Amino acid sequence: MKALNAFFRFIAFWFWAVLQVPTALILLPFGRRAGVWQFGFFAKGCLKIAGIRVKVHGCLSKNRPLLLVGNHISIFEFMTIPATFGGTFFGKDDIAKIPFVGLMARFWGVIFVSRRREDALRVVKQISDELKRATWPMAIYPEGTTTNGSVILPFKSSMFSFIENGVKATIQPMVMFYRDRCGNPIPDQVLADDFAYFANEKMPAGAALCRKERGPFMQMFHVFELGGFTVELHLLPPPPLADMNRKEIAETLHKIINDEFIKLKDKRYENSYNTNKG
Repeated sequence: MKALNAFFRFIAFWFWAVLQVPTALILLPFGRRAGVWQFGFFAKGCLKIAGIRVKVHGCLSKNRPLLLVGNHISIFEFMTIPATFGGTFFGKDDIAKIPFVGLMARFWGVIFVSRRREDALRVVKQISDELKRATWPMAIYPEGTTTNGSVILPFKSSMFSFIENGVKATIQPMVMFYRDRCGNPIPDQVLADDFAYFANEKMPAGAALCRKERGPFMQMFHVFELGGFTVELHLLPPPPLADMNRKEIAETLHKIINDEFIKLKDKRYENSYNTNKG
């Protein structure tokens, strides 16, 4: 029954995606702002189809340009941010190569950046140019990959090279935290099994490892089988980063986000214990 329900959700998702094409053609003359708006509209529909609920804690900074920096658990972050804040994100260029998906994402304002070392200068320029003109929030995931939901990997300092390029932007840390659809805690191993689709060797020793790897579309189908989940977005105050170099910024943001993530994990288990005890 779950597989059948997931199948219908999967079909509905792609039907919803194809429906965006004529709208995109109509909005094309209105530029990127119209594309970003459509992305948010499309993302809200996707979350509805997937059964994903979003809860926001904290306030989004009103400063612009604004760069949201957060941890990266699964492919669904790409829908969560646009649907919730009306912005878009910087993503790895592998997504751009996916037929249809890459084309639509470009129109929706997604900026694809290369992780190859030889492209570092071009990436800095891409991020700098976009932040200078964007009047909507932009999100970036400096871990450089999805995780298993139980740990936060070190941040890549190259993601913040634009600071050394003279770009003035407010950087706001954001913690992504997953619960089940009813808001109940999810054990680390279940998080890894249900949301990870990467190679296990990327995880540090002692981290929960996924027992079955999936590609992005199989991962999507699996979440449809689960019936969805709850995403908590914890927005933290922008820290003072003036006069820091990119490495110091990466380390500072990682510490802020990781410390809050650990607090949420501790609270998750504490609440679960108290609930069971009661």
